[in-house]
Amino acid sequence: MEFLEDLWMFMKHRKKYWLTPIIIVLLLLGLLIVFGGGSALAPFIYTLF
Repeated sequence: MEFLEDLWMFMKHRKKYWLTPIIIVLLLLGLLIVFGGGSALAPFIYTLF
């Protein structure tokens, strides 16, 4: 969690708010891969890519 806090402080200090949507999309894709990799939803997720 410290990494996310440091990242937020960097974006706030440098006024890089445009990075927020990119980071959110990357986190959602990561969660989709982690939770969908070993479940029954895997065949449906793989068709998206």
